[in-house]
Amino acid sequence: MNRRRFGKTAVSTFALMMLGPRMAHAGSWEAILAEAKDQTVYWHAWGGDTKINDFIAFIGAEAQKRHGVTLEHVKLASTADAVARVRAERDAGQTSGGAVDLIWINGENFAAMKAQDLLFGPYAEGLPNWPLVDTKGKPATVTDFTLPTEGYESPWAMAQLVFEHDSATLPEPPRTLSALHDWIKANPGRFTYPQPPDYLGLTFLKQVLYGTLADPAVLQSPIDPASYEATIAPLWAFLDDIHPSLWREAKAFPENEPALGLLLADGEIGISFAFNPGRASAEIAAGTLPDTIQTFVLEGGTIGNASFVAIPFNAAHMAGAQVIANLILDPAIQAAAQDPATLGFQTVLNLDALTPEDRARFDALTLGPATLSPADLGPVLLEPHASWMVKIAEDWVQRYGVAK
Repeated sequence: MNRRRFGKTAVSTFALMMLGPRMAHAGSWEAILAEAKDQTVYWHAWGGDTKINDFIAFIGAEAQKRHGVTLEHVKLASTADAVARVRAERDAGQTSGGAVDLIWINGENFAAMKAQDLLFGPYAEGLPNWPLVDTKGKPATVTDFTLPTEGYESPWAMAQLVFEHDSATLPEPPRTLSALHDWIKANPGRFTYPQPPDYLGLTFLKQVLYGTLADPAVLQSPIDPASYEATIAPLWAFLDDIHPSLWREAKAFPENEPALGLLLADGEIGISFAFNPGRASAEIAAGTLPDTIQTFVLEGGTIGNASFVAIPFNAAHMAGAQVIANLILDPAIQAAAQDPATLGFQTVLNLDALTPEDRARFDALTLGPATLSPADLGPVLLEPHASWMVKIAEDWVQRYGVAK
């Protein structure tokens, strides 16, 4: 697929809000499409990656062409900014006409919005393309950081942590957390991770948790304040030991995934990682990484989850937001996202549920020189309960935080 084609190109009431989350649009899908026509949907989504920004622009072009819906990408540095905007509107009594129509969300941000009745729904299971979602084979499509989504968010991409290395200089990478620890110590300055609370930096901490905790099963329940310090101690011991050997001696950290990937591209570090198994192949296709870059996973599995879109309870354009959520699940859109020349994201769809024509879109994809097969990706480790990441992010900043 030619990557250039993806270049930039209901009124709520206070009474209903007091009763809890709003129910999904009661009309037929035809009525939703009619209401959505000529609406402008403001999708608040992370804006730190050019390829993702281009892909969102492509979705907008398709939404306009197919449904007469305009999509505006409100680029965020942090999803928490959109959550704060919705919360501020609620606190000011603005129960309709909100500025945020759609949010790329998961984890603690979804948990917070759901707990505070800040979400519209349930709506996801009413989308025409919902039956194509692989809810059984990919349970993360209906569970977000141990919290059942219950139709309040719709998945749009699967993610799993993979590590990246240059096979020309590191033919055999470390494949266990212990071996990675030893490699970092033996190769000072050649490894780092994004600075928490960046999501990828926190993902690395989760991976370390799985490899150091005596009983990782505790991560599936909310933190117990009484035992937290003792439970989490192995994480801090691991980080304390490797930090002097990190890039710039841990006196600075890359800001996010693109910044970390740039360090690998520039040869400043020898091992990188990403939450997109197709990222390296996409960068090779774009000419920003050499074709000797390969991906690998740690024995025993790596962290995985799904990315979702949610609609705030007071969104001004709920019909249009549902149209965008459904469009993202279209097999042609999902296949485009999985193309490493575009993003390399893994699909949320059940390929066996597709028509032969739509299945052929995926079968025709070349995953790319650095992309592991689904079998080689290994087990997916479940995301911890959101309370772990909130607390660990706060503690990390207190222990290690450096000015950005």
